[in-house]
Amino acid sequence: MKYRVVVTLKPGVLDPQGDAIRHALGALGFEGVNSVRQGKMIELDLAENDPEKAEAAAREMCEKLLANTVIERYHVEPI
Repeated sequence: MKYRVVVTLKPGVLDPQGDAIRHALGALGFEGVNSVRQGKMIELDLAENDPEKAEAAAREMCEKLLANTVIERYHVEPI
């Protein structure tokens, strides 16, 4: 089963990379971009065929390695 994991910073956590992207977009002539929040996307191809077990495994991977749950949140979705 394949899953997509999207990891983003929690609201209120400073995002200097997002700010740098926003400034760069302005320098390229893209006006009206008030803020940018950046994150990461991870695709997992799991051998597990049971959707509930596969999603549970993906969530456990996020909790243990893929996301820093102190400052990041994650979303797991089948693809």
